[in-house]
Amino acid sequence: MKKLLFLIHDLGQGGAEKVLVNLVNHLDRSKFDISVTVLFGGGVNEQFLAPDVHFHAVFPREVPGNSKLMKLLTPEQLHALCVKEQYDIEVSYLEGPSARVISGCREKGTKLVSWIHVEQHTMEKLAGSFRSEAEARACYGRFDQTVCVSRYVYDDFCRILDVQKPCQVIYNTVESDKILREAAVEAPRLAENGAVRLAAVGTLKASKGYDRLLRVMKRLRSEGYPVHLYILGVGPLQQELERYIAENSLSDAVTLLGYDTNPYKYVAKCSLFVCASHAEGFSTAATEALIVGTPVCTVEVSGMKELLGEHNEYGLVTENDEAALYEGVKRLLDDPALLAHYREMAALRGRNFSTLETVGAVEEMLTKLVGDTV
Repeated sequence: MKKLLFLIHDLGQGGAEKVLVNLVNHLDRSKFDISVTVLFGGGVNEQFLAPDVHFHAVFPREVPGNSKLMKLLTPEQLHALCVKEQYDIEVSYLEGPSARVISGCREKGTKLVSWIHVEQHTMEKLAGSFRSEAEARACYGRFDQTVCVSRYVYDDFCRILDVQKPCQVIYNTVESDKILREAAVEAPRLAENGAVRLAAVGTLKASKGYDRLLRVMKRLRSEGYPVHLYILGVGPLQQELERYIAENSLSDAVTLLGYDTNPYKYVAKCSLFVCASHAEGFSTAATEALIVGTPVCTVEVSGMKELLGEHNEYGLVTENDEAALYEGVKRLLDDPALLAHYREMAALRGRNFSTLETVGAVEEMLTKLVGDTV
């Protein structure tokens, strides 16, 4: 049995945080003794970790200005602060700060894995959590294995860093059986007003593009479309979004549901899942929508064509701009037969994302990394 550590910034409401919990809960305990360390505790997903996963928070809560404070220490100093035991494998489960910490490991027998979730596009963005571009290259160069959550992320990351060590794509782990069970639960906060229900899920932050999604809603309502948008998530832009909703008379057309540990009961009962994000890795929320059979309309971000097909076989992918998203949603509202077709195709595609398959791919990668002695 090998000692395995996953390090992540926190276990808050984000997609990467949720899929990490899914992954560690299903890894084979006869092969791995599993630990999860977070830099900052208090995340909502901590409660879902299996009891036999060793959990540690370096700090009980997030520290203001932590990104700048962390740069005062070298990767080696950060590693000594955050990792108190020796492991056979250490995994940075997010790009940036987590990678900088794990790259500071100097135990010769320890294998290091970097898990990349979001496309970076430029070296400047990739190096944002490091002291310099040179440090970012040096840190990522110390990893024995890189995992990317989509082909898009893989191509982007390898292009920027010219990766020379093993790098592969492994899709996120979702608990498909649990999702389907929880999707059947009643969702009393959904209005019974005859409107076409749209769903969006994710942290209320700029990268999720909720501002442009609200503008799409305003336009649709002004043109007489009977639509109602339900947004699941909390975050720093909540007050700004609430203000826009009030100022534009959208209170009867947009509902902010907040964070819910079971978003599936809402998504399953909506006619369409909409993603307006400026960037994604491999969208957990969109994957979950497919599993519960809800059609997806999304702008093109990382992973969406892998999910929905190069030619929109399983859902509708538009260009990544507000006008294209509006036209995509409008097209589906104007064509009930097409929307019904995508509901059937969503359920079909959702069957491909089984927990067993994705966990098996991770176990195979880890076993190969440390040899046959697991």
